[in-house]
Amino acid sequence: MTKGSPMKLILGFSVPLLFGLLFQQFYSMVDTIIVGQYLGVEALAAVGATGSVNFLIIGFCMGVCNGFAIPIAQEFGAGNEKNLRKFVANGVWLSVAFAVVLTIVVALLCRPILQLMQTPDNIIDGSYQYIIIIFLGIPVTYLYNMTAAIIRSLGDSKTPVIFLTMAAILNIILDLVCIIIFGWGVAGAAIATVVSQAVAGVCCLFFMKRKFHIIQMDKEEWKPDGNFMGKLCNMGIPMGLQYSITAIGSVILQSAVNGIGSNAVATVTAGGKLSMFLMCPFDAMGSTMATYGGQNVGAGKLERIGKGLKSCVILGAAYSVIALGIVLLFGKYLLLLFIDSSEIVILADAQWYITMNVCFYFALALVNIVRFLIQGMGFSRLAVFAGMFEMLARGLAGFVLVPCFGFTAVGFANPLAWIFADIFLIPAYIHVRKKLEKIIGQSQLQEA
Repeated sequence: MTKGSPMKLILGFSVPLLFGLLFQQFYSMVDTIIVGQYLGVEALAAVGATGSVNFLIIGFCMGVCNGFAIPIAQEFGAGNEKNLRKFVANGVWLSVAFAVVLTIVVALLCRPILQLMQTPDNIIDGSYQYIIIIFLGIPVTYLYNMTAAIIRSLGDSKTPVIFLTMAAILNIILDLVCIIIFGWGVAGAAIATVVSQAVAGVCCLFFMKRKFHIIQMDKEEWKPDGNFMGKLCNMGIPMGLQYSITAIGSVILQSAVNGIGSNAVATVTAGGKLSMFLMCPFDAMGSTMATYGGQNVGAGKLERIGKGLKSCVILGAAYSVIALGIVLLFGKYLLLLFIDSSEIVILADAQWYITMNVCFYFALALVNIVRFLIQGMGFSRLAVFAGMFEMLARGLAGFVLVPCFGFTAVGFANPLAWIFADIFLIPAYIHVRKKLEKIIGQSQLQEA
């Protein structure tokens, strides 16, 4: 991504990522559709009540893996194969350690967390059955996300999509089998998700080992190295914390929604699932800009970063308009995938919720594009502060606005969080750009 038209490169890299994310959201959405249509609103609420705590933990895992891949992308852009292999090896060791520790801790704490979040009594058992299985699958989450991140950092965004597509199809089949045939309820939906992601992770692992000879390591390169682990943690942990800190705000907001009742939980679950599907292009743009920023910083081509940012912002603005049109024209029909037509009040509230979110999608586009670009440029700690701004906004909504204004305030919580994050991120990007220009300028002067 260090040569050629930034717009073409960003489109070429992000489109396969987009299809992968769409399929990932698709099989997550299929869980919700099957649960809502075959098990009812109460089961739908049980799964939905776990959404924020799920994002809190799984988001941390995904963020850490994406962070570990940034030094790999930078070394790939710089053409330093030996350091690239060392980063891959130490990333694997760290992923194993993180997966084991995190699985044990969250499996022990997930029920107390659900109780702390005021999960309604009529759905808490179903929520626990679903989330404990998802959390026991954390090693699988690390397997897929780490291998996929490595493959993408080496310039291949298409292959992980292929395997994720296979996993999506498998997930749909397993959902139908586990829920309808075996009658395992919400636990069946969780089992289907974990098994499907395991298949995608194993496929990525075998492909990576066979395809990329550049990462074929000898015994010496496999040895853990504290210096490389330190650099990986410096990138990965802040990115993971960025997701988790953001999710803390979501947990606070979810707790406030839980306090309104299970109907409100079902409403936000349905609207949130549709919104997550519509957000996929922004996630693809963010992941693309992380790789784009990492490779161009590694190659010392800062002039390309501004051009890439401009191109991606244009794409984000265009899609924001398209998404608003989709929701205004087809939103109420799409929500019928999750909610029975007889639930008139829930459908109306969900329509209002999704519309309020989509009206502020350009603010979300800037959050993803700028935040991931900053991370790719090597300043992942700044992303933590952006997450803190989002957390503060959702905390304000959860502690103050929802108790005062009820469900109406829920629709404004996410837009408020995105605007708060942008207020921090735009000046942060300008600071990072100036700092890198100074560092690279001094380096080039010393070489001369």
